[in-house]
Amino acid sequence: MKTYQETLAYIYGLGRFGMKPGLEKICALLKALDNPQDRISSVHVAGTNGKGSTSAFLSSIMNSAGYRIGLFTSPHLIRFTERIRVNGKEIGEDDVVRLAERVMVAAPPEITFFELATAMAWLYFAEQKVDLAVMEVGMGGRFDATNAASGIMSIITPISLDHCEHLGSSLAEIAFEKAGVIRPGRPVVSSPQCRGVLDVIGRQCEKFASPIYQCGEDFTGRWEDSCLSYCGLQNNLSGLTPGIAGRYQANNAFSALAAAELLGGLGFNVPEIALRSGIERASWPGRMEIIGEAPRIMLDGAHNPAGAQALAESLGDVPYDALILVAGVMADKDAEEIFKPLFPLTERVYTVSPAMERSMPSERLAAFCRSLGIACHDAGTVAKGLEQAKKAARPGDLILVCGSLFTVGEARSILFAERFEPFRG
Repeated sequence: MKTYQETLAYIYGLGRFGMKPGLEKICALLKALDNPQDRISSVHVAGTNGKGSTSAFLSSIMNSAGYRIGLFTSPHLIRFTERIRVNGKEIGEDDVVRLAERVMVAAPPEITFFELATAMAWLYFAEQKVDLAVMEVGMGGRFDATNAASGIMSIITPISLDHCEHLGSSLAEIAFEKAGVIRPGRPVVSSPQCRGVLDVIGRQCEKFASPIYQCGEDFTGRWEDSCLSYCGLQNNLSGLTPGIAGRYQANNAFSALAAAELLGGLGFNVPEIALRSGIERASWPGRMEIIGEAPRIMLDGAHNPAGAQALAESLGDVPYDALILVAGVMADKDAEEIFKPLFPLTERVYTVSPAMERSMPSERLAAFCRSLGIACHDAGTVAKGLEQAKKAARPGDLILVCGSLFTVGEARSILFAERFEPFRG
């Protein structure tokens, strides 16, 4: 039997994406494993931004209602075991080894990392007899491995341009791929979307006779000082304090609340107290997560223009004397668009290269910053970036680590002295 580290080395060595799009390999694999996904009710959460937070809110609500909840998310911040959880508890390393070996024996040729991880999640959730699995879609939707299961509901978070090399160059093309998680006759919850995206989602819902519930129309809410007020499908709640920080989390929380209300009509009893406590107990590291003090360090994984804009707006609610960035991105991302809303707020930047393949060299990012007249230091590694930023910061300053979930994950592993298991996928 392999060790945990040997197992990780093997599965990380698999391809990130399939040689050609399709669900044939994952369906064949699941069939060889006796289709564990068919024994579990599931909710798919697709979109560009907010998938993880929305999934975390919904799983917390349903767990607060007394149900045994599986949560599958990607990518991980620090370690692989974060991807597969039951009632908030990560899968154990021994179970990773055991399930990976079982899946690898049954796997067809050219299985990808994500297909293998998804099959492991379904097996584990079936073994754990979860009542509901909340499945964050990895990329796209139509051909994503999670879509091999027929969910009882779909949630679509805000869609913007990202992964264009795989999903299409226009919002309409990307929306079509994301809308692939819609199932005939099953309810769809949608976050606010631009008109073109909503048109695509609406046509798919009409095609499949799937009722759609739109945030801002069928359910809504607002901030009232530091609390949320929710006007829902059946419930009205006020004085909600989300456990996940950030003004931009409002619509994620509202979508999760609406989904939980709809689950009440699908055989799940979700009392009002569970709606409230689930929102307040939800946790999702690496999203406006503040660590330490004097100076405080904020971790936020905004890695595309829409996410960075939402982060910049939410920083208005955080008091600080000066903002210092520790910034690192992947080479295939649009650094200019990601950092454009953040640079005007920033006193200085420390550029870093996360310990990942295809990360943008810190010197290249530094040169870009200097071309815009930004005070910038090329720190090289994430560890050195944190060290230099902390030395330069005054007690009232805020150090913001951002630009990529991989930068945030590596920084978090350093701050909590945990072993970092980097992998993009």
